[in-house]
Amino acid sequence: MVTRPEAACDSEPRLTVAAVARRLGIAPATLRTWDRRYGVGPTDHTTGRHRRYAPADVHRLELMQRALLQGASPAEAAEYALRAATAPQPVAPPIPPAGAGHGGGRQLLMPGAPGPARGLGRAAMAMDEVSVQRMLVDAIDAEGVAAVWDDVIRPVLAAVGGRSLYAGDCVEVEHLVTECAMAAMIRATPLVTAPRNPRPVLLGCTPDELHSLPLYVLRAALARRGLGTRMLGSAVPLPALIAAVRRTAPAAVALYAQVRAHADVTTLVHLPRTRQRVRLFACGPGWHGLDLPARVERLDDLACAVDRIESFVAGEGQDRFGS
Repeated sequence: MVTRPEAACDSEPRLTVAAVARRLGIAPATLRTWDRRYGVGPTDHTTGRHRRYAPADVHRLELMQRALLQGASPAEAAEYALRAATAPQPVAPPIPPAGAGHGGGRQLLMPGAPGPARGLGRAAMAMDEVSVQRMLVDAIDAEGVAAVWDDVIRPVLAAVGGRSLYAGDCVEVEHLVTECAMAAMIRATPLVTAPRNPRPVLLGCTPDELHSLPLYVLRAALARRGLGTRMLGSAVPLPALIAAVRRTAPAAVALYAQVRAHADVTTLVHLPRTRQRVRLFACGPGWHGLDLPARVERLDDLACAVDRIESFVAGEGQDRFGS
């Protein structure tokens, strides 16, 4: 008779969050999220006590991770793990959407992604830089910068990032796609010699933010509408941001933050006011849910950012906020 994990003796050692995270190859914050959102956590955890995982708890987490790698959503994977760990008979794992592939080998899980994204994913997993570059150039020529970012590049980066999180590989693929995408966006950015906006749009990341690719996409989209920008790139120190605002007197500053830890509101507060008023835009998911100063407008997605910045610097926003 095979003893199930639930029947393990209470005297068996219990693991900390950090120890379980190392065992599964995921972040401790991910474990806490799975516990809080889906109930896949330590069975004896009570308020005020540190989480300790018994062997049966770790078994459920392994089942959830396995289902995630096979293409299930987090909710589906959690439901499967909770049922499978206690069912007297084996429970079939959730079936991923048709065409989703699997988490191993050279395939990426991109259920519902359009054909160009799947093609880019295959080329990326083969580390075929020439094909990745060619696909991006052709897609941008056909669909435009914003559409390629939303429908092609982002799904691939999300799939690669998810695989890296749960399987611990493909970091090199993520770097390849990022570098190729940045090169494609720079190539797709026209030189704006006679911009429609008299004062430029200053683009930069918060002081600790290294993910600058979305800013290059934004710059390409704005340039294709005849708008002039000044690109500062990633991890711009606050003194440099302040100096750039004073030297360029921009109409607007778009400050990007990918994660909450890098979305420092004090950076926005310390940006100087010039004789001609500067409108501040907080771009990226890192700013979501934060209380921003009155002169700061949050922009949640690329299409919204392009339209709103164009509307402002082209004159519509100048009347509303003052110049």
